Amino acid sequence: MTRVLYPGSFDPITKGHMDIIWQASNLFDEVVVAVMQNYSKKISFFSIEERLEMIKYLYRDMSNIKVISGSGATVDVAIQNECKAIIRGLRSLSDYDYEVTMQEINREISNNMINTICLFADTKYQSVSSSMVKELFNLDKDIIRYVEPTIKEKMLIKKRRTRFLRPLSLQNRKIIYRKLLRLL
Repeated sequence: MTRVLYPGSFDPITKGHMDIIWQASNLFDEVVVAVMQNYSKKISFFSIEERLEMIKYLYRDMSNIKVISGSGATVDVAIQNECKAIIRGLRSLSDYDYEVTMQEINREISNNMINTICLFADTKYQSVSSSMVKELFNLDKDIIRYVEPTIKEKMLIKKRRTRFLRPLSLQNRKIIYRKLLRLL
């Protein structure tokens, strides 16, 4: 059985990510989707647990797709899960340059145990990234072309909850305080 690892932060998972997962699931016996913590990104939109839950839901009917959380070096996660290779999605030439470097490092630190296989995203998803989706979402633009409806709904719920939990400005606290005094 040929098992491969598709790692990413998936914050949120996009249709571009899903396209790569679909391609890999048609080429290999099993695809292990590893939701990784991206330490270079200080703030995540969704927690690791929320991302795991959403991705597991999306692939609940796909027996050859396994969703896990991962931490540390990607090659170590691949080895721990008995994967033969790491899958990477390419959108542009700049992605290629980055992936060539990462591939060299991953092969070296895994003692040539783990290879990297690059798959090209469908042309309609080549400009899609999680960062771009979050930026559009924060500007109140429609993101349904880039994420599944369930992901958009989770983002809307999270946005409403986050707005509600934000600290109040001094002016708003004064208004609420005055209203409370009137009630007493």
